Amino acid sequence: MNEPQFKLSFASPETLSEIFQSSAEGILMVDAAGIIQLANKAAEQMFGYQAGELPGKPLEVLLPQRYREGHAKHRESFRQAPSPRKMGVGRDLLAVRKNGTEFPVEVSLSHHQISNQFIVIAFIIDITERKKAEEAVKRSEEQLLLYAAELERKVRARTDALNKSIEDLERANHFLQEQIAERKKAEEEVKHALERERELNELKSKFVSIASHEFRTPLSTVLSSASLVMQYKEKGDLAKIDKHIQRIKSSVSHLTNILNDFLSLGKLEEGRIDIAKEPLYLRDFLHEVIEEMKPQLKEKQNLTLQLIGKEKSIHTDPKVLRNILFNLISNASKYSEAGKSIAINVTFWENHFEIAVIDQGIGIPKDDIKHLFERFFRASNAGQVQGTGLGLNIVKRYVELLNGEINFTSQEGKGSTFTIILPTT
Repeated sequence: MNEPQFKLSFASPETLSEIFQSSAEGILMVDAAGIIQLANKAAEQMFGYQAGELPGKPLEVLLPQRYREGHAKHRESFRQAPSPRKMGVGRDLLAVRKNGTEFPVEVSLSHHQISNQFIVIAFIIDITERKKAEEAVKRSEEQLLLYAAELERKVRARTDALNKSIEDLERANHFLQEQIAERKKAEEEVKHALERERELNELKSKFVSIASHEFRTPLSTVLSSASLVMQYKEKGDLAKIDKHIQRIKSSVSHLTNILNDFLSLGKLEEGRIDIAKEPLYLRDFLHEVIEEMKPQLKEKQNLTLQLIGKEKSIHTDPKVLRNILFNLISNASKYSEAGKSIAINVTFWENHFEIAVIDQGIGIPKDDIKHLFERFFRASNAGQVQGTGLGLNIVKRYVELLNGEINFTSQEGKGSTFTIILPTT
């Protein structure tokens, strides 16, 4: 197949010249000495020269004055090692027009041997509009950065303001919580005061009720026995006088016990019991307690003492311990028949000791056990046995003041054992 005939006309000098002149890029052909040999129309218009005015001029005429001296060295360097390349990679290139105005350009270099001459071909593009666009983008980016910085500042300021508001709210909430807590505390104190007042009123009411009942019998006994003593004195009947004197003593002792119970309860309620511990040997102390209690025992009742384990000195409050034992022994005597023995057993351990008061009395009904330490409570089988119902409540509170505990076992009709457990120090 024959090749198209237009190939020859395409490669004709006229065609090449037309392409050279009609190119949108500026094209310069420069010899080894740096003299412009050819310049196309685009190059002439770009640099502000008339047609045919550029050939014969040194290339440096198209560069700003400050770059001309250095450019000759770059040109010679290219001639020594020619290769197609772009000039000014990574930096801006400036050219100068005939009228002296500077403008940015982009230059690509190539080379060729024509008639044994080294020719450099420079393709030049005026990038003024591109630079303006880049500058506009750069300004936009700077404005965006400034806007972002301003926005960040505003966000930070708003965040600081919000944090301050949150802190203010937290302080206000904390203050409110404190106010609520104080109000609740005040309400609790008022509630507690009202409860205390109610309890005191109840205490007074029960005191009046018990006093009117419990005081009447011993006082009547004292009055009648005193009258009989006067009668028997006139008759000289010493045996009956002695009997009634003992009845008077017993009644007075009972009245004393009642008053002591109420005084002890009052002090406990008001928190006026101060604990003063001191060294104490239980054997001697318990013998003193037994001797003090003997006159209050029923006929032919006796107290026995047994110590188990190695006796050691203890530290406790003797007054409080005496009141505890007086109450427990007094109860054991009251709720036991005449002639029954009451045992006091002491057991020593490493860090504590136990005192058990064991009787053979009427015992405690099962239904009453859960109420035993309540104020004014008396077991359903107490019958006519005198008492205020305060003794065991006082004992329990005394034991707690000594950092101890109280336990008991009981069987109705067979007796009870009350055990106090106290620390040795």
